[in-house]
Amino acid sequence: MIVEATGLRKSYGATEVLTGVDLHVREGSVLALLGPNGAGKTTTVRILTTLTRPDAGHATIAGYDVLREPAQVRGVISLTGQYAAVDENQTGRENLVMVGRLMHLGRPAARRRTAELLERFGLTDAMDRRVKTYSGGMRRRLDLAMSLIAQPRVIFLDEPTTGLDPASRSTMWDAIGELVREGTTILLTTQYLEEADRLADRIVLLDKGRIVATGTADALKAQLGGERIELRFADDVQLLKATGLLRAEAPDGAGDWSGTDGVLVDQLVVSLPSDGSAAHLHHVLDVLRDNGVQPERVSSHRPTLDDVFLALTA
Repeated sequence: MIVEATGLRKSYGATEVLTGVDLHVREGSVLALLGPNGAGKTTTVRILTTLTRPDAGHATIAGYDVLREPAQVRGVISLTGQYAAVDENQTGRENLVMVGRLMHLGRPAARRRTAELLERFGLTDAMDRRVKTYSGGMRRRLDLAMSLIAQPRVIFLDEPTTGLDPASRSTMWDAIGELVREGTTILLTTQYLEEADRLADRIVLLDKGRIVATGTADALKAQLGGERIELRFADDVQLLKATGLLRAEAPDGAGDWSGTDGVLVDQLVVSLPSDGSAAHLHHVLDVLRDNGVQPERVSSHRPTLDDVFLALTA
């Protein structure tokens, strides 16, 4: 394993942010850290990238201890944060050459590497424009290119596509996928469930500083069972009444999440497990109708990471 962490704990005052997190990442794979705001994703990344010391626990990157050998760890990693760390008053090319020089590349080597990365990320036409004229997607691509100057073995991407439009996000996903095919290891934090579903070989779901689930996207979805019925209601009154009725109807352990009935609520939508038959759908609608509840819309679907997220986090 190129990234290993055991028993990571971190508190800020009386607030416990991490409560014993274990991570194991294979070289050349993508691990997604998923979770709501405040779950501990960014704190975990800060510990693994030597920016924050844990209160307890142990972690290594490529065999180097993050506490005892921070300089060696920094030599094999790069970190791209939530916001593009670029100099807006320089051109794209100047930004890349500057980082290359800071990484102790000679001027000719820095220029060669800059030219490679500008072409790879589709920035050649804009390389001599000041970065303040770049779009958000271009800035994020430049930021990722800057993190690759020294060809790191492990890249930490902390919510890399935050604020991007769908087209720019898809371009970033393609770039990340290409890095993985070349053997780079990616540790990704994200709140975009589609992003984790598309990119990650394994997902670790954090909530309140602890790991509540881990596995492939397909394995996590499979734990919610087969088909799900989704019902949308007009208002909170109808929603609450329907939720009570459906939870009373649900068998113990439905959905395979221990201790839950498999009925999930998100805004004005109720989702519940189903065997996929028309008979079960008619039964659900009959129960609601007989009690004066009428959904606005009814649909069925296979479980998604959204369902997993709702089932396992507050």
